[in-house]
Amino acid sequence: MRTGSKSGLATFTGNPSTSYLTFQTANLRAKQLEAVTCCSWTPGGRRLLTGNFQGEFCLWDGNTYQFELIMSAHDDPFRCMCWSPNQNFLITTSSRGNLKYWSSTIAPIVSIEAHDKCSINEVSFSPSSNKFVTGGDDRGVNVFDFETTNLERNLKGHGWDVKAAQWHPAASLIASGGKDNLVKLWDPRQGGCLSTLYGHKSTVTKVAWSPNGNWLLTGSRDQMIKMYDVRSMKELCSLKGHYKEITCLQWHPFQESVFVSGGMDGTILYWNVGPKGSEDPVARINHAHDMAVWDCKWHPSGHCMASASNDKTTKLWVRPRLGNIPVGQEWLNDLPSPFNEKEIAYEEEDIVTDEIHLGAHVGIVIGKKGSTIISMQRATGTKMHVDQARKTLEIEGTPRQLDHVKRRLSRLLERVEAQVQNQAMGFVDEKAAEMQRAMARQMERQKMAAKEAEVGARRNI
Repeated sequence: MRTGSKSGLATFTGNPSTSYLTFQTANLRAKQLEAVTCCSWTPGGRRLLTGNFQGEFCLWDGNTYQFELIMSAHDDPFRCMCWSPNQNFLITTSSRGNLKYWSSTIAPIVSIEAHDKCSINEVSFSPSSNKFVTGGDDRGVNVFDFETTNLERNLKGHGWDVKAAQWHPAASLIASGGKDNLVKLWDPRQGGCLSTLYGHKSTVTKVAWSPNGNWLLTGSRDQMIKMYDVRSMKELCSLKGHYKEITCLQWHPFQESVFVSGGMDGTILYWNVGPKGSEDPVARINHAHDMAVWDCKWHPSGHCMASASNDKTTKLWVRPRLGNIPVGQEWLNDLPSPFNEKEIAYEEEDIVTDEIHLGAHVGIVIGKKGSTIISMQRATGTKMHVDQARKTLEIEGTPRQLDHVKRRLSRLLERVEAQVQNQAMGFVDEKAAEMQRAMARQMERQKMAAKEAEVGARRNI
């Protein structure tokens, strides 16, 4: 359902599944190829800002995704950027302790040294926009007055680098996480530590408050995401889906139970922790990037998400629709293949169809003899292997995932069987027939090459 927001944007607040943005709609790559360390939409969503390893801003059109402008912001690599809640100012930080104010038109205002020549890993505004907090590699959690740029508090308690610091969206409360594996909650007015959470076994890389302010997410190098209820200070759940450390976390702007995570493994995962949610990812983008995903930011309206990566690209993701659901190696490269035991090779000898869709299924790959079918369920990554010749079906997944598949399995198999029978009887469309002819030519070339190799081997003997 679309509704209006205070900012005039159209927002999407219906079914949470509409927030699982898994279709890549754009791949942004600047002329100056550098790792993209952070990204942020302008308050109205009309522009996308990215910061790179050279300390440069790149500005992109939020509708056409076309490159508009590049400008120098820092002398050192970008670390993060954050808009004030009143939408009037932007703060950016660098890996050498430099922090800058910018106007809403991206004009520089002032520059300060917020930390002593060390990386400022995160910055976050207070709800009133008059203060902000930073976390740096000097173990400091620093609270500044925005107007005067004066340091008001240096919150001491972490024993090692502070990797994350976030101000509560509605209260005078700060959460921080560090290389000492600890998550700390602070009172910025009194300067004291209110509580310490010991849930992680390695560096806490990210913390994120939910929009309602009741939940706190923490991500770590131990590959775990934990969620706490700050009202009772109890851990609600532990979520595992990444295979390397968590590098970014962000809640959906309107779906209060939905958030996205990015990892060092290049994967983007979507989670729903509401009453009808799951402790497994509800959607995943395997190999979203070739390297670490450093940042993920929802568009203010929630219909689009940007991801920034060490692979020097920024990608835009939207909700998949019938007709643009991709069928390709990006989604199915972890599945077994009848032609190649390592990965599915989308070549002429394969018959690939995206016509057999059911619910969230990505598509079908049919073997050249029409007896082997491989499909993948998008939302959970459930793998399904159907062997018509042996009349067998193998499904990999958790019990929850398998229950989801069972509800759709009957209709899917009927469609698959009809498709295979049609192919076996020669009732294929023009494209499939052309692919079969190409397959025959390819097989003939392979036979000729094998004969030539055999003749050559005999001559050598």
